[in-house]
Amino acid sequence: SVPTLWTVFVINFLALGLIWAYVMRCYPSFDAARYWTGSAFVAASGASMAMLRVVFPETLAPLLFAGTALVLAICLAAMGIRKFYGQPVSLRNALLLTGATFAGLSFFMFVYDSMPGRMTVFTLAQALPMLLSLKLLLRPHEGRINPGARLAGIVIVLIVSIYAVRLTSALTGFGGGFSYMHFSPVQSIAILVLVFLSMALNFGFLLMAMDRLRNEVADLALLDDLTGVAPPAGLATLPGVRIRRHLVQRLAEECARSERSSEPFSLLVIDLDGFKGINDTYGHAAGDACLQHFTLMAQTRLRPGDMLARTGGDEFCIVLPSSTLREGA
Repeated sequence: SVPTLWTVFVINFLALGLIWAYVMRCYPSFDAARYWTGSAFVAASGASMAMLRVVFPETLAPLLFAGTALVLAICLAAMGIRKFYGQPVSLRNALLLTGATFAGLSFFMFVYDSMPGRMTVFTLAQALPMLLSLKLLLRPHEGRINPGARLAGIVIVLIVSIYAVRLTSALTGFGGGFSYMHFSPVQSIAILVLVFLSMALNFGFLLMAMDRLRNEVADLALLDDLTGVAPPAGLATLPGVRIRRHLVQRLAEECARSERSSEPFSLLVIDLDGFKGINDTYGHAAGDACLQHFTLMAQTRLRPGDMLARTGGDEFCIVLPSSTLREGA
């Protein structure tokens, strides 16, 4: 029945909203979660407003506000995708599309009553933000496609396909046409599939978040932290400075490569003389600045593919692939 299906919609989006709210609270710097949280709760609100159509069958106003809210929810989801990839987001564009949807639906409800007209406006407004997000989701970033982004892209294609079939049914009457009050079996199945796909889409977003957080943890595990406290005080602010574990891994790779190709490589072992005196005389902050300055100067002399690693307090190693002893010196 219509009330049952709309209730499923409300419960589904409320559950997704609570999940994203928890993610947002646990990872406050993960800005995309804010948009995906808002998207889920706005969608739940829109589905709740649509249910009022059953209580007040004589007016189309609940469907007007419900349709507008669902379009806004999709816009927020698309903004979350852009935020995830560091792209600028435009609330103005989202509000313009939402406002245009409200105006179009109002025209085909109160000025010229037309179900096909309403369905055309609603479908185009829903599909546009999704289609614009596909390029970001399916384009490789840093040489790879995020698995969650691939899933989200596939789900978006399926959702837009269902929208297209639904619009065709509304325009042609094929399959019994379309009604918000008396769902046919085909419509009911389509709505349940859309509920499932909305869950799959948000699962794709969650996989995107997990992949991003996992990569951040991996980077932190490889970069040296000079003092174990705030990054500005140490080498964690300097890209390319690695810790001992990564150095051992890289040396093993270079040894294996050298054995296969009979090509030499060099290892520079560096100790900064008088470093303890700097710490004792001027304090550890000055010592940190000294190490930071050394790494900056060293990196300006290194080639792409060379690796600088910190192995102790004032001790460093530099791996020079494909370098003879003379070149290393």
